[in-house]
Amino acid sequence: MSQHSPVRPRPIDDEVSIAIVASLYNSLYVQGLLDAARDELADLAPQAQLTVYRVPGAFEIPVCAEVVMRELAPDVLIAFGVIIRGSTEHADLVGSSVTDALQRMAVRHAIPVIHEVLLVNSEDQAQERCLGLEMNRGAEAAQAAVSMVSLFRKMQDNFATE
Repeated sequence: MSQHSPVRPRPIDDEVSIAIVASLYNSLYVQGLLDAARDELADLAPQAQLTVYRVPGAFEIPVCAEVVMRELAPDVLIAFGVIIRGSTEHADLVGSSVTDALQRMAVRHAIPVIHEVLLVNSEDQAQERCLGLEMNRGAEAAQAAVSMVSLFRKMQDNFATE
């Protein structure tokens, strides 16, 4: 696990639309991601319009994300889920499927997707990544979202002037 996350982006003061699709499964950990993201976004994008969509599990995240991207076209979408490996291959299959679907959507819609559907080996790993103060993937997701919105807005400005 990397301890070297990117530098925290500068806050943006303009309006931005952020959609979050979050799993209800492993709700304690997913709520930790969501709470940390909301706190970070309050600092980094205080004018953000934040909409949260809750789905039963990680496998349902992509279909909800697709509808949100198609119908609402947010500036950025964040996907939150926690998959804890068990004694079968199910967790790996779900994790791969979700990852592939989210990446294809991001490219097809040209809307950044911040992928924080975590596939972990244990509840200890989930707790460290979702409830920890030192490292919380929810806060990192919020930072990545703001970075991508800033980048895409700069790109749009550059393309408009060319």
